[in-house]
Amino acid sequence: MRIRFVVLLMVLALATAGFAQGAGFALIEQSVTGLGNAFAGSSASAQDASTIFYNPAGMTLLPGQQVVAGLHYVAPSAKFQKTEAKNALGLDISGGNGGDAGESGLVPNLFYSLNPGGRLAFGLGITAPFGLTTEYPFDWVGRYHAVKSDLKTININPSLAFKVTDRLSLGAGLSAQYIDVQLTSMIDFGLLSGVPGLASVHSSDVYADLNADDWGAGYNLGLLYEISDQTRIGLAYRSRILHTLKGAAAFSLVDPNNPLAVPALTQFRPQNISGKVELPASASLGFFSQLTPAWAVMADVMWTDWSSFDQLLIEFDGTLAATPSLTTENWDDNWRYAIGATFTPDETWALRLGLAYDETPIPDVFRTPRIPGEDRFWTAIGAGYRLNENVRFDLAYVHLFVDDSRVMRAAVGEDLSRGSLFGSYENAVDILSGQLTCSF
Repeated sequence: MRIRFVVLLMVLALATAGFAQGAGFALIEQSVTGLGNAFAGSSASAQDASTIFYNPAGMTLLPGQQVVAGLHYVAPSAKFQKTEAKNALGLDISGGNGGDAGESGLVPNLFYSLNPGGRLAFGLGITAPFGLTTEYPFDWVGRYHAVKSDLKTININPSLAFKVTDRLSLGAGLSAQYIDVQLTSMIDFGLLSGVPGLASVHSSDVYADLNADDWGAGYNLGLLYEISDQTRIGLAYRSRILHTLKGAAAFSLVDPNNPLAVPALTQFRPQNISGKVELPASASLGFFSQLTPAWAVMADVMWTDWSSFDQLLIEFDGTLAATPSLTTENWDDNWRYAIGATFTPDETWALRLGLAYDETPIPDVFRTPRIPGEDRFWTAIGAGYRLNENVRFDLAYVHLFVDDSRVMRAAVGEDLSRGSLFGSYENAVDILSGQLTCSF
């Protein structure tokens, strides 16, 4: 009964949380013990029930029952500096740089594992594997490209692990994933109307608010091989998940008294929308070794199939049916590399550190203000304190040094009505996390 209540609270929290960009918009923050090591060796460590997300085969190393509840506070920063912003007529677009588009948010996760002592182990994970929130003022210089971008996911992941031999374990899980997306922007109706003097004037803008959601399904697989009692390697894979989004578009005028109000509301009426988003597959290879009773080291490499994110196409079923909204993405696959170490001076304390390098999947020429990420370097520290035989509390902190990123959108093709936008971002991310682990 208690577990059901906790699961319900987690679902409600995940449904309302706002997130920040990871590599692309993936969220690897699903474990506080892992965060302290910059998620090095996550597919091999099997430190607690969070292994359900990283490699379900690791559940065979966890005796009895375990509940893990974690909460991550993610605080990104993305500050834009304009170089140029002009409409299709070559006129300057008004507006400021937009301040800090990064939106802080909470990323919770919950895991339960059961290993009755035989060769089978079971588990359930509730996570938010993808998320994003960026937001700008309504009148900023890039408003025709983006105002608010808000993507949330909930992933419910029942899993099974089987110990094939004394050294080899296999795991598998199914994912039921919910996605909710809100995309807003301004429409330069002054430009579309062709009325001289009203092009790119904020009082003539139309505000577009698009909302859609969907449930999708996928799976994950894992392999864990114990080279010795102290050393093991892990291999894990998570599948793509295709979401067919359906929702609605709403439009409003910045200035209802504008002379263009009647034609604007005639063209931009409330209507249904649809689109497809394929969230990427990923694979990781991890290594873990307990060198001495006090020192453990770990490392891994992770690949994410971001090339599946090639475009964002939104289709309308009303007055805008002939003019769908298209944004070409053409992202690349990316790689992540991490190393870490854990020092356990006694049975009570554990101290962790880690380093990681995370490539961006976003090519410069396709970057938009919705997701302004770049390559990032992780520095992580963490600590764990065992309150008693059954309860442990962990904390971790990470700072991500993110390279400055560039936006280079020209007023041609799909951006003809949005205008050009050239400039750069100063980026950074901080993450502070806490986790409670109960074994029984």
